[in-house]
This record gives sequence, C-alpha cells and structure tokens, in this order.
Amino acid sequence: MKIFTAQTNYNLPTCDYNLIWATLALLGIGLVMVYSSSIALAAASSALDHQSHHYLLRQAVFMLIGFFTGYICFLIPVYFWQKIAPTLFIIGVILLIIVLIPGVGKEAGGSQRWIPLGIINFQPSELVKLFTVMYVSDYVLRKSKQIRTIIKGFLPILAVIVLTAYLLLQQPDFGASAVIVGTALGILFLGGLTYKIFISLIFLAPPIIYYLITSAAYRLVRWQVFLDPYADRYHSGWQLTNSLQALGRGEIFGSGLGASIAKLHYLPEPHTDHIVAVIGEEFGLFGVTIIIMLFGYLVVRMFGIAKESIQNKKHFSSLMAQGVAIWFAIQGVINIGSAIGFIPPKGITLPFVSYGGTGMLVNMVAIAIILRIDHDNRKNMRGQSYKI
Repeated sequence: MKIFTAQTNYNLPTCDYNLIWATLALLGIGLVMVYSSSIALAAASSALDHQSHHYLLRQAVFMLIGFFTGYICFLIPVYFWQKIAPTLFIIGVILLIIVLIPGVGKEAGGSQRWIPLGIINFQPSELVKLFTVMYVSDYVLRKSKQIRTIIKGFLPILAVIVLTAYLLLQQPDFGASAVIVGTALGILFLGGLTYKIFISLIFLAPPIIYYLITSAAYRLVRWQVFLDPYADRYHSGWQLTNSLQALGRGEIFGSGLGASIAKLHYLPEPHTDHIVAVIGEEFGLFGVTIIIMLFGYLVVRMFGIAKESIQNKKHFSSLMAQGVAIWFAIQGVINIGSAIGFIPPKGITLPFVSYGGTGMLVNMVAIAIILRIDHDNRKNMRGQSYKI
C-alpha cells in the first residue's frame, strides 16, 4: 500500500529561485556599474567614436547571449558534462596553446590572452576555469579508489594542473592561474585527497610563490606596490593608490551613482578589474557589503546544493557544485582583495559584475549547470514523496 508523505514535498519549486534572484541582482548591479564606470572612458575614446554607451550596450548583449546559452545548458543533463569533461578540458588546453601563437593571440596591456573573433575577443582562460571544474570532478570519481595514493592518484592530475598553470603564466595571466590551481586543489581535497598530501602542498606553496614573484619583474613590482603603494604612487603605485582613495572617498554610503572621480581616467580599467573601487566610491561600504553578501549567498547556497546531491548519491553533481563555489569564492576574494589592498594587484574580473564577454558567458553557463543540479535534486525529492 502506498503511503503519501507531506504534500509540501510534492509542491517543491523546480529550482532555487533565491539563487536566481541573487544572480540577477549581481547582473543588474554589474550592468549599472559598467555603464557608470565606463562612460567617461568610452566618451573620450576616438576608437569607439566617442560613444559613451559603448560598453553598456556590449555588456547588455553579452548578458542576453548568456541567458540564452545558460537556458540551453540548463536543459542538458548533468551526466552529459561528466561524459565529455575530458574532451572539453583537452579543447581548453589546446585553446591556451593557440592563444600563445604569434599573430593569432591578441596582445593588450602586456598580456596575450585573447583570440580575435571579429566583433568580440575570446578569452580561453575563462572557459578553462569551467572545464577544469568538470574535468577534476570527473577525475576524482574515475580515480576514486586511487585518489588517496601519490603515484597513481595525485601525480597524474598534478601534472595536468601544472601544465595548465604554465600555459596561463606564459600569457601571462597569474590571476587565472591562481584561480584554476586553487579550484582544482579544492575539488581534490573535497574528493578525498589525503591530509598528508594537502599539508605537503601547503608547505611547498611559499617557495613556489616566492619563485613566481621573483622570476618576473612585473610581479616583483606588484609585490613591492602591495607592501607600500605610496612609495611610488605616481608610477607603479598609481593603480592601487587611486583604488584606495576611491574607496576612502565613498566612506559609508558613497558619493552617489555617477559621482565617482576615480573613473575619470585616474583608475585604470575601472569597468573591469577595478569596478569594486568605483562601487565603493559611489555607494560606499554599504554598496561593497551588498556585493560581498550576494557572493557569499551564492557560494553558501552552492555548497548546500552539493550536500543535497551527496544525499541523492549524485557525486559528480556534488563536486561540480562545490567546484563552482570555490571558483567564484577565490575569484571574488582576489578581485575585491586587490581593490582594497588586501592582496597584491591582479588583473582579474569580478564574476557577473565586471565588463567582459567571455567571462559573462562562462559564468552564466556555470550558474545554469548549478541550477540544473538543484533541479535534479528537487526532482529526486519529489520521487521520494511516495513510499511503499
């Protein structure tokens, strides 16, 4: 005889609408702040025909494409991503090699990170972040019986991570490299990596970081700026000192939308890497806190979805959700931390908020996959609402 459980289980929504609203809030804030932070930059650019709304229109188009692509990805079962994860990762690595080919990759600001595709510049490193989450999650499950061993479990995936980081450092893109390495190691740890290996990595990290800092002149300069940004405030410290001054002018509630001074050619890349400084100047500590709270909710909720996936014995989905959460958390900390002088300056965007086509598209696809994971969890809960 069938026994019905509480009818409330049957009426569960098909996905987490709070997660959707939090994402939409970040997208909305980002759209407004991209326009506010870029209006002076675009108006002064003859290459853009002095169109002050140039970046706003492009960001809006990127968002629309992201919504459409995200919806398509939401319809795709999660097991499909697990099936093609190794192939996607290989494609990502090939793209990282292609972008380094002279004449193919586009160089800007001393870095060769983009592949020109007509009206847009494609950035492979953004795509590799998502592919890394998929591949490492799949690797942990395929090597579940060997993941705690060094030779057969850890070293093969470590070699893959090192290769990916090396290719990114050749661009150079230290920020993306840090995000991908941190995300991969986080998934490995949650997937069963032994404490001994993890602690060994912690002890190895300082000399590796020291080598990376001292092996490139620009990274050494950034470290020195981090230690004392006002020592050379009109040259190497210009970026960080103007960011700190913008945040200081904003105080608690800011100077008001559109009233930022730093975006008037004082702050480099105000609509991408340093958008938080403009938010802080125009909306103060209150505005920055809202951004942090929204990101915090996304990360916490994704870990909650991962926990539900474990309960439903969907281990790939669980690792995927945790991987995306770690990715967003690391990237958010790096971007905001750079703006406030908490960590050395890094050229990395804030997901959903900063201007950028490839990043926007990939971030929205990642959220769509998380929503699909949550949808499957709720569907499974509906199935459990009937018991024999």
